Amino acid sequence: MENKKVILTITGSDSTGESGIQADVKTISELGGNALSVITSITIQNTLGIQEFYDLPADVIAGQIDAIMNDVAPEVVKIGMIRNQKVLDVLCRAILKYHPAQVIYHPVIFSARGEQLMNEDILTLVGRQLFPLCDWIIIKRKDIGYFHPDDQRHLLVIDETLPVIHGQTNAFASALAAYRCQGVELHEAIKKAHEYVVQKALRHNNLQGRSSELYNAFINLMHKHYQKHSDVQFYADMLNVSSRYLAQVTRRVSEQSPKAIIDDYLIKNIKRQLLTTQNNVQQIAYALGFSSQAHMTRYFRKLTGLTPSKFRKQKD
Repeated sequence: MENKKVILTITGSDSTGESGIQADVKTISELGGNALSVITSITIQNTLGIQEFYDLPADVIAGQIDAIMNDVAPEVVKIGMIRNQKVLDVLCRAILKYHPAQVIYHPVIFSARGEQLMNEDILTLVGRQLFPLCDWIIIKRKDIGYFHPDDQRHLLVIDETLPVIHGQTNAFASALAAYRCQGVELHEAIKKAHEYVVQKALRHNNLQGRSSELYNAFINLMHKHYQKHSDVQFYADMLNVSSRYLAQVTRRVSEQSPKAIIDDYLIKNIKRQLLTTQNNVQQIAYALGFSSQAHMTRYFRKLTGLTPSKFRKQKD
């Protein structure tokens, strides 16, 4: 590898490949660079958002950096996700030790779905400790208020004129790193990075999950089986997904949990039978799959505040 074209990206992993380490490697490679990587965090995420983080131990991150810097010594380092002080300390020490020719930092404060990825303490420390060590900091205009750097000369503030697509600001930062690694003058590198992002947006096919399809399948199954099955796991197993993913889907589509949807549907059916039939409470309970009249009464009172008998009397 020619060292002048080698770029080390230090950031988190994105399972969708639309941002994070996966997208950095793709962008740098597309622009003719050799992408090396150090992972700081592993995310459990999909098109519906991030469910969990696993921040790698600081010594593991330090080991990754040392292995690359000792062997290849890339001149350009691009930094992304930092979530704790120990990792920040590792990065600052590495920059001071290895003196890369350029350090480009893109603070990842929020995910594409709005989850906050950096708390107030780390934001403050990053502004004080890492900003002064960076040659360029790529930051969205709406995010600049989270930092209060004394020296703003190296801030490249990105307006929301960049296409609003998952990972686009990250792509801009990676493209800028690639062009600067090739020796392109800063003003021209910024222009070319912006053009790259615009072209990427034009050909971008947004990764689509199957949430709408799965939601409809869940509703259809519920209509068929609600009399015997009110547990979420039953429906998740029928759909061959985890109950967590099913909950993500229903919250995205309807802003309700699967259990709330099942309960709402069952309560509506109880009310309909109480209001439109002559069946007694026990008959309705058995017809709707309850083990006893008392079981349905407890369930109905918990969700409505009334017993079935009192609810029925209200219509008179």
